[in-house]
Amino acid sequence: MKKLEPIDERPYRPCVGLMVFNHLGYVFSGQRLDNPKNAWQLPQGGIDEGESPIQAGFRELEEETSIKSVIFIAEYPEWIKYEVPTNLANNLWNGKYRGQTQKWLLFHFKGDDKEININTHHPEFINWL
Repeated sequence: MKKLEPIDERPYRPCVGLMVFNHLGYVFSGQRLDNPKNAWQLPQGGIDEGESPIQAGFRELEEETSIKSVIFIAEYPEWIKYEVPTNLANNLWNGKYRGQTQKWLLFHFKGDDKEININTHHPEFINWL
């Protein structure tokens, strides 16, 4: 078993959080399959090496939802950091991170709902509203 760095010495995982709204003002949210407490969240995902937050936002949105018909609206100016409990940090991301630092992005969905396909390689999502 790999020895893990002490939790307070681990970096934060850079990622994006995505808020997507449609012409009615509804926001896209997903219910997680991997949480028995009826947990919901907005799409999010890691930022790859050399990728800007906006590039990661477009990529993650397409990977998780198949959505391509969006217009970038705004980026929250600051990074938001949070830590996860140590037992989770030791199991998530191969124990490399203490939590995440997120850049939140806002997109306007201009497509048809038929474009949305959650049958992607992200099985943690069961339902989108």
